[in-house]
Amino acid sequence: MTRSRGEAPAPGSTVADLPIGVFDSGVGGLTVLRALRSALPDERFIYLGDTARLPYGTKSGETVTRYAEQAARVLVGRGIKLLVVACNTASSVALGHLAAVFAPLPVIGVIEPGAAAACGASASGQIGVIATEGTVRGGAYERAIRSVRPAAEVVSIACQLFVALAEEGWVSGPVAEAVAQRYLANVVGERPGLDCLVLGCTHFPVLRQAIAAAVGPRVRLVDSAETTAEVVVDCLLRSDLRAGHRTRGQDGAGQAGVRFLATDAPARFARVGAVFLGEAIAPEDVELVDL
Repeated sequence: MTRSRGEAPAPGSTVADLPIGVFDSGVGGLTVLRALRSALPDERFIYLGDTARLPYGTKSGETVTRYAEQAARVLVGRGIKLLVVACNTASSVALGHLAAVFAPLPVIGVIEPGAAAACGASASGQIGVIATEGTVRGGAYERAIRSVRPAAEVVSIACQLFVALAEEGWVSGPVAEAVAQRYLANVVGERPGLDCLVLGCTHFPVLRQAIAAAVGPRVRLVDSAETTAEVVVDCLLRSDLRAGHRTRGQDGAGQAGVRFLATDAPARFARVGAVFLGEAIAPEDVELVDL
């Protein structure tokens, strides 16, 4: 089993100078990368989207764990100092496995930060979670929320069509609004005390407007991306792994210190990924890799 951070730092550099690895089943995790870059402007990143095998949310836990380990191995092989599992499904079923396989590399998922944020945001303790089928089936959000607030009432809803809408760029308008209403209107109507909804898939933040319209103003939406970035910052500080100041875009890492890897269709990754990252991605900056 891998027991290192992969390739050694270049001569004259340290482990702190290595990039942070981020992976997701596709482009949704770019919302997490966006938050990480905002919180850590001096860090370099390698992002891998397993676009050949998405979505993870409809696959078995065993398959997701195998895919997640394969993706992580590619990033570890490139030389990273910390791994962020930006996929909710992989975080829910494979995080412990990845932490054991790649120890002592720090491995951070998006479930626990999102759950902690939800517990802090809910006054009533009635919390909704919308996610993929795999994340809902695994129950990781419920366990994480109740570890913080044992008396919390948690309802989870699988909203698989949101992934397809986000991937197609149909993030607003009548179609997105109709799907959100179908998934969520009855849930909220039947639970008048529900005051917080976790966007438990990295694809879902780009559908925030349609989701907010379906649940109404009394329900606060929680996106785990920013909370995950806070956890990463804390981990780097505690481990003395924070990078020193660098000049962005001048380290050979492509767009503002990010290397993009995809397992299929780099041009589509660049086109759709721009919606999630919030800025254009040049197709030539996306490297095709085979897991």
